[in-house]
Amino acid sequence: MKKFLSNYFNFDEKNTTLKTEIIGGITTFLTMAYALFLIPSVLSETGMNQQSVFVATGLAAVIGTLIMGIYAKFPMVLAPGVGLNAFFAYSVCLGMNIPWQTAIAGVMASGIIFLVISITGLREIIIKAIPQNLKFAVSAGIGLFIAFVGFKNAGIIVKSDATFVQLGNLTDPNVLLAVFGILVISILMVRGKNTAIFIGMALTIVVGMIFGIIPVPSKVISMIPSMASTFGVSIANIKNVLTPQMMLVVFTFLFMDFFDTAGTLVAVGSKAGLLRKDGSVENGSKALLADSVATCIGAVFGTTNTTSYVESLSGIAVGARTGLSSVVAGILFLASLFFSPLLTVVTNAVTAPALIIVGSLMCANLKEIEWDKSEIAIPSFLTVILMPLTYSIGEGIACGFLTYVVLNVFKGNYKKIHPVMYVLAALFIVYFII
Repeated sequence: MKKFLSNYFNFDEKNTTLKTEIIGGITTFLTMAYALFLIPSVLSETGMNQQSVFVATGLAAVIGTLIMGIYAKFPMVLAPGVGLNAFFAYSVCLGMNIPWQTAIAGVMASGIIFLVISITGLREIIIKAIPQNLKFAVSAGIGLFIAFVGFKNAGIIVKSDATFVQLGNLTDPNVLLAVFGILVISILMVRGKNTAIFIGMALTIVVGMIFGIIPVPSKVISMIPSMASTFGVSIANIKNVLTPQMMLVVFTFLFMDFFDTAGTLVAVGSKAGLLRKDGSVENGSKALLADSVATCIGAVFGTTNTTSYVESLSGIAVGARTGLSSVVAGILFLASLFFSPLLTVVTNAVTAPALIIVGSLMCANLKEIEWDKSEIAIPSFLTVILMPLTYSIGEGIACGFLTYVVLNVFKGNYKKIHPVMYVLAALFIVYFII
């Protein structure tokens, strides 16, 4: 078996070993295991069954990661994305009042489109069509959005009739617990711990149980729960996505998933030595295909877009270079399905710190934007700021992209704007009018 794995994953060519790949897979899993509990906790606010979503999330991660490892032979792990998850719950379902059954059908539609563009090669055209500055702005805006959601869920920020928002009651036990979680994760991160978010959430849970803020679970391990309440709902409601409002939602799902995966693919490929001289990533097309297939499968099970996790870099940091590390992580995701009772201890005070810290990390892209050019700075700023202010990632993207096209036309750069951007601008105008 060892020889087979060595030959299949090209250990000698990649200068790695079986032990190194196993350690890399375990490290990556521990770094992102928080998603297994964070995703169901957030989606339960839309009315979805938390245990069903837990299983759907786990299986989507298992299947997507195994395809990534075995087929694409790429050291990257897949799971439903935190930013996509927040958009689904807080913008689409709670913000637009779209039923989760219709929203999950939108996830399915975006996955199918992603699959088509991955197979046909349209992905290169789309990647080149969206200006790099706007990609950075979208990423940073999503970071601000999910951080704001985290602060709200924690009770650190609350509504105010006079000023819209204000600081919450910092003497409330749940608020104090969330603040503790933020501090612990932050300290672990500055100390260089790759598993900071996972350990921070675990310590927050323990402290919460000690002080009686979080209930102690009656058991830790159980049989895998049923997915009956979410399985197949996306297929049954697919016809409901054919509205202007849902078209924007589907586009946003697609945009976020597509560029999140593409960016992570380049980052991981570069660190793992899989970046070719022409800028392409070794087995990059297969990796994108794995992502799109996983999104479709996850939507059938009942969870949001499955995407690549930048936490995969933690496995790369300890030496992982092949898809075997992904296979190891996938097996661990499968084993995790037996720990559903732990969902009862994952409260808002536990998940909010993770959302806030992940949001802060995504804002790092702000430094990449060309702020000295008004035709870039203004659309980028509007994209970033309007996501949290409108409580909608989709509308933030729409306003930013539309403004970019208008300002660059008046700047005289109309020939430099890709035709795809003109099409998107026209669609956004139709959306706002309707």
